[in-house]
Amino acid sequence: MRKKVTIRDFLKKKGKEKITMLTAYDYPTSRIISETELDSILVGDSLGMVVLGYNNTQKVEMEDIIRHTSAVARANPPQLMVADMPFLSYEISVEEGIRNAGLLIKAGADAVKLEGGVEVIDVVKGITKAGIPVMGHIGMTPQKYLKLGGFRVVGKSEEEAELLVEDAKALEKAGAFAVVIENTYADIAEKITKTLNIPTICIGAGPSCDGQVLVIHDLLGFSEIKPYFAKNYINLNEIIKNAVSQYNNDVKSGTFPSKENYKDRAN
Repeated sequence: MRKKVTIRDFLKKKGKEKITMLTAYDYPTSRIISETELDSILVGDSLGMVVLGYNNTQKVEMEDIIRHTSAVARANPPQLMVADMPFLSYEISVEEGIRNAGLLIKAGADAVKLEGGVEVIDVVKGITKAGIPVMGHIGMTPQKYLKLGGFRVVGKSEEEAELLVEDAKALEKAGAFAVVIENTYADIAEKITKTLNIPTICIGAGPSCDGQVLVIHDLLGFSEIKPYFAKNYINLNEIIKNAVSQYNNDVKSGTFPSKENYKDRAN
């Protein structure tokens, strides 16, 4: 049986071995992933867009993340399991952030992830002081897309680039064990990675980070819109459509169900 991946394993991989991470939102996906060598599972608030059909992640509630975290945890994956803290679950007060982080740990997560830099440092300190590992998330932070002026690449100006570096350093100092860098320019992500002693996990931020994360629906060719930074490894859209069409034709033509698909008392 594979040994459980821990945050200590993450830290040991820094500069030595690339870290791999994918999202998962349900038991069957987690069960399949649990049989692979993947390092980490993220129960992301991206479930709002790829599972629940919202046009952004701000509509995701704590109840959604708790329910999906519990489902993923039931597969007992050996991967480090990180759960996203949804919009307004940690911004209102440090106390509320700690309470909600605790609910995700009780649901089965090994750590939590929250978006933001300097502005969320007090929350990161509070959650880590409570004994809960925290993964940071900077760059294109989807929960704050309105403030950013939409879903865009972050770090074009020198001022914005420097703020990203300061955010990353502040998160490490506050106790974060890793930082996700999303949709920034590759040279900025490389600078941050070289600056920090904790791992960086990139999505749309180039090859220099300590690891990569993708939404599994993008990897499987299952998403409506493919981000430029994603890679399809298979086209499940076509595979599923073909299977449904074949089933539809078989039922209408009378070839399904056949003898092996039902029981007859006469036999």
